[in-house]
Formats: sequence, structure tokens, C-alpha cells
Amino acid sequence: MKFGTSGLRGLVVDLKGRASALYAQAFARHLIETGAAKTGDRILVGWDFRPSSPDIAATCIGALVRAGLSPINCGALPTPALAFYSLKQRSASLMVTGSHIPADRNGIKFYRPDGEIGKQDEAGITAIAAELNKADVDATPDEAPDHSAKARSLFLDRNRSLLSPGALAGLKIGVYQHSTVARDLLVEVLRGYGADIVALGWSDEFIPVDTEAVSEETIALLQGWAQEHQLDAIVSADGDGDRPLVADETGVPLRGDLLGLITAQFLGAQVVVTPVTSNSGIEKAGSFTVIRTKVGSPFVIAGMSEALAAGETGVMGFEANGGVLTASEFGGGGALAPLPTRDSFLPILAVLSLAAQQKMPLSNVAASFALPHAAADRLENFPVETSAALMAHLRASDDNLAAFLAPLGTVASKSDIDGLRVTLADCRIIHLRPSGNAPEMRCYVEAATAQDAEALLGKGLNLIRAWVDHEQR
Repeated sequence: MKFGTSGLRGLVVDLKGRASALYAQAFARHLIETGAAKTGDRILVGWDFRPSSPDIAATCIGALVRAGLSPINCGALPTPALAFYSLKQRSASLMVTGSHIPADRNGIKFYRPDGEIGKQDEAGITAIAAELNKADVDATPDEAPDHSAKARSLFLDRNRSLLSPGALAGLKIGVYQHSTVARDLLVEVLRGYGADIVALGWSDEFIPVDTEAVSEETIALLQGWAQEHQLDAIVSADGDGDRPLVADETGVPLRGDLLGLITAQFLGAQVVVTPVTSNSGIEKAGSFTVIRTKVGSPFVIAGMSEALAAGETGVMGFEANGGVLTASEFGGGGALAPLPTRDSFLPILAVLSLAAQQKMPLSNVAASFALPHAAADRLENFPVETSAALMAHLRASDDNLAAFLAPLGTVASKSDIDGLRVTLADCRIIHLRPSGNAPEMRCYVEAATAQDAEALLGKGLNLIRAWVDHEQR
């Protein structure tokens, strides 16, 4: 078990039972020791639709009871809905979810009463877990009072206040439901604004949809549905509903960082915090100040907190996957309360609202921003040891990096904020980065055209494969 870019992750066979009880107990003790909670305080528990999640949640509930806290069952709901209810209740919470990763893996996301935990909290929880691991751990599951309807209602109210009544009237929108825990709420919210909704792809089995690197199979589904139903857009989310997916009228997904940019303009943001993997054109696309961070919501949250501490207002953030976080109040009289964790609903509504206002196809709306063309993909089942060895080799010397990238061009500059982000002499960008929460090697690229970006992405992934093949000989 290990913490990644957002929460604890591991194989289901490793997480179920003892490990989930261990980390739930460690979280409870960390909350009490740091003064974020006291014995008897409520702690909220939610989960996604993957098969292992309800059992893991029940185990966590039992461990939290034995640790002296009072768990509340919030049921299957989107992570941002749980986090928002947690903030309103001023209670800590945990969400059992593996987000977009396959069903044989799962994880836990942790929230203090004031929001998502940071890297210091992760270190504290890990240290306590290591101590507790030396003794027996009771993994007996338990039940808790049900507040699922209250949590769901509060999140619905938040999203029903974002746009004016009938704001999406005239739009025919497909909702790719698959197994995302956001599927029913998305339909309800969008239909409430007057959109004509077509529900698509509902699944009993868990489908791992990665909104940052949408698979060819998923794109084929989106394109087929867009043509069959003559849709203006298709929307969806990942497993726990904190990362949005928005496809245009042809079924082509919009980049997550474009969704974030549109949301920043929708909110009238003054400061935007986003990881280094987000499009390099963000800085030129608005009047806001841009702060770049490492990949992962804890780093974005830390950047937003620093901006607030410096006296900034209108502070929000987003990740390259499109998940939007708000640190300030937005809207007249603070109509939109802060939600400093990833949310898929706000960017979906911001983008669809813009398309409705401009009365033009979503593809044209996206093209009007004229951002450099970007693409991303990853090599799955890529051992962590292998990615570490590759990155160590490339960082060892400029000559190693230059030789590795020689088939693509000449290195002009590099950034090592998180992974290696290299600008080539012809201004193309290639960024190599091991995933922080899964055995995957990710590659991000930018180029002048979509065709050039896809070509560069393919060559970049092939260079990684070739290096591995060479090392294994």
C-alpha cells in the first residue's frame, strides 16, 4: 500500500480486510493526535461502484468505531459530494475508491474537516500505520447511520445554483453513465437546466475510464453515439466522479486542461494553480496569474493555500485531467462555496454553458482558444522499478537525455518539477512521468497540430518501449 498523487492505492487483495482497517485506524489516530478531531466526533464514509468498495468501507467503519470516532454512512456518491458534505458538517471523511484504475485495484482518499489531506498528513498516517502494523489489527466490519440522502441533496443544491434556469435548453447531451458513481446525479443536474438528455452505456460491471488518457475503445463509443443520436456533447466522469469527460458533437474528447481554463474564465478567477502537465498555453489564455505545481491534488491545494495566505482572492485550481478545485468563494455573495478537492460537475457545467451561450458547436468553442495541440497516453502494467530506472538514467546526465530523445530532435530546455518536461528546438514538448498512484509510465506532448502531437506521442512511447527492451537484453 502507498500514497500516490491522490490517496492510498493498492491491489484489492492487499487492501481488503486488515490493510483497510489498519489505515482507517491510523487516519483516526492522526486526526486525534493533530487536533483535527476528538474522541466521539463524526467521520463520514463513502464509496464508489467497484465491487470491492462496499466491503472495504464496512471494514473502515468498524476500525473507525474501535478508534473512538463515530462513522456516518454516506453511501455510494461522488468524491466531491462527500468532500462538500464533509466541509459543511466540519467532519473528517474517507472515500473508498480507486478512481480510474482497474477493478482489481482500489484505494482510500482521506479528508480532514477542513479539506483534503496534504503530504504531511500522508507521512503522519503512514508512520502511525507502520507502528500499528506491529500488532494485531481487528478488521471486523460494522454498520453506521445512513446520511446518503443528505449528502446527495446538498451536492445537488450546489450544482443547481451554478447556472440560470433553462441555461442548457436546446442542447442534446449524452451522458456516458458506465460505472461512474456520478452517473445519476449528472443526468439529474443537466436535465434540471433544460438539456435533452440521452443516457448511454450504463454498466453493472466496473469500467475503468481514465479521462486524462481516453482509450481508443472509449473514443469509438463516443463517436458512434454522437453520430447515432445527433448529440451536441457527451459528458461523463471517472469512477468516483471527480474527473470530468466532455466530448464534442463529433465524439472527440476535449482536453482536461481546456475544461479547467474555460472554468477559470467562467468563474472570473484571479489566480489559477495547475500542474506542470497542463497545457503551456494556459498562461497566455487569460488575465489571471498562473502558478505551476507538481502533479497531484495535494500540490494544487498547497499552491492555492499559499495564494490565499498571500492575500490573493479568486483562487482556483485544476489538473490536466479536468478536475477543478476552488479555494475562494465565487459568485455574488459567495454563492459558490469553496470546494478544495477535484470536482467534475463544475467544469462540465461551465463548458456546456459556454457552448449554449455562444450557440456554436462545441468543437468550434474548443478551437477558438487556439491552445497548442496536446496529447497524452500511458504504458500500463509498467513496473515501478522500471520507470524509476528510466528516470534515473535520463536525469543522470544531459548526454543521456539528449541521446534518448535524439530520434525526436534536439533538446532546447528541460524542467524537472515532476518528471522530465523537455522543450525541443522546434518548440514541441515531450514530458515523461511515472504515475504516482499506479504501475504506469505516462507521456504528455504538445505540438503545432493534432497530427504532429499524436505522432510525437507515438514516438515517445516507442522510445520508452525500446529502452526497456534494450535494458532487458
